[in-house]
Amino acid sequence: MPRKPKRPCRYPGCPNLTDNKSGWCDAHEKKMQQHYEHFARGYDHRARYGGSWPKVRARYLHAHPLCERCAAAGRYVKATLVHHILPLSEGGTHDEKNLMSLCVSCHEQIHQRAKQDG
Repeated sequence: MPRKPKRPCRYPGCPNLTDNKSGWCDAHEKKMQQHYEHFARGYDHRARYGGSWPKVRARYLHAHPLCERCAAAGRYVKATLVHHILPLSEGGTHDEKNLMSLCVSCHEQIHQRAKQDG
């Protein structure tokens, strides 16, 4: 089966072609990820979450594979994110009582509501 044709890199002036989903060629992928971490997020996620977070997140998603909000509404949707109920910036922890597994849609709804309230 033929593959999709490669697209031009999204980096301005870059002549490289790529088939990466991000749209950045291999030469610019890391650079743009660092740019995102610094400017778009506004914080260093490694400093905020700590080195243990990837293991905690993976363990929680393994134990809770379905989105908890969707499951409460009778829908079965695979969870892809782990949400802190009480944000780390407000004193929350990685304790299981403070976590919930969510799909992207439910996670966005929670954060949109928080932005509107705040």
